[in-house]
Amino acid sequence: MADAFPAFTPVTLLTGFLGSGKTTLLRRLLTDPALSNAAVLINEFGEAGLDHHLLERIDENMVLLQSGCLCCTVRGELADAIRDLHSKRERGIVPPFDRIVIESTGLADPFPVLSTLKADPVLRHHFRSSGVIATVDTVNAGRQLAAYREPMRQVAVADLLVLTKADIAESGQVARVTAMIRQINPDAPIVLGSDDVVSLMEDMTTGRAEAMQSPGGFYCDDPGPVLASDHSGGIRSFVLVSEGTVDWTSFGIWLTMLLNRHGDRILRVKGILNIEGEDFPVAIHGVQHLVHTPVHMQSWPGGDRRSRIVFIVDGIAPAAIERSFDAFNGLGVAKVAPRRIEELQP
Repeated sequence: MADAFPAFTPVTLLTGFLGSGKTTLLRRLLTDPALSNAAVLINEFGEAGLDHHLLERIDENMVLLQSGCLCCTVRGELADAIRDLHSKRERGIVPPFDRIVIESTGLADPFPVLSTLKADPVLRHHFRSSGVIATVDTVNAGRQLAAYREPMRQVAVADLLVLTKADIAESGQVARVTAMIRQINPDAPIVLGSDDVVSLMEDMTTGRAEAMQSPGGFYCDDPGPVLASDHSGGIRSFVLVSEGTVDWTSFGIWLTMLLNRHGDRILRVKGILNIEGEDFPVAIHGVQHLVHTPVHMQSWPGGDRRSRIVFIVDGIAPAAIERSFDAFNGLGVAKVAPRRIEELQP
């Protein structure tokens, strides 16, 4: 049984604001054969609209679906639910699922879910985050993003953004919403709900740094040193670019102290670094206080050897991060270039 599932099971978080179409997308994803060995964690079977897919009840919290997926309700702490799944898989009580998909509530902050995998002493040895998918309601996104912080934070931390209800949106609305969420998250892929989301999930699961680095975020023709864009509600995105090499020890201390002090307001940090003494770049990726294991890449995207770090922050001035980076790295080469983030788009 031990060989039937991976040493580190990938966990994908599906998030999105109230009514943004998470459940509709989830139902479609579960019909794909690629997810037939997935375990799905939801709040309630009835709320998820999956009752007509039920095939066999394992216990009061778990059922097998016709697609082959294992579906489980979260009736308490998320960590307890995942540990229970893991225990049942180890004992052969449930099928040997090879991934977990968690559908969060519409008002949920994604960070607590992600931090659960790192904080729990059992889970961190058996599971790893494979990214965040956020659904965005094309029809109502403009009003929701202006009125509520939750959808903005969900968009900010997403590794993949899925536009829903595009088929009923007004002419030009997809383009307007795309531009709006690109202002918040400058580099996550944006696709329609009708697109092949499962293939993109597979790219996220591989953990390949090249697949996670979009051209818009890292190797445009001439991005300039620091590119910043303001958003409503104090959320802004910018790219810090350094021409020289980066001392890995100094950078690690700097990033650790920065996230320890301001992690609640640094929604996302993602970049590639030209590390002193290394031939190829190192990719970093973090959400708030959580930093994933660095990835050693096999090539330089576009041949550009500059270090480029994308920040999505809430209420922090880019100049403050720039100054602290210079102080720790001792380069003093990053200067502010007041150009908007749209220039990063391919």
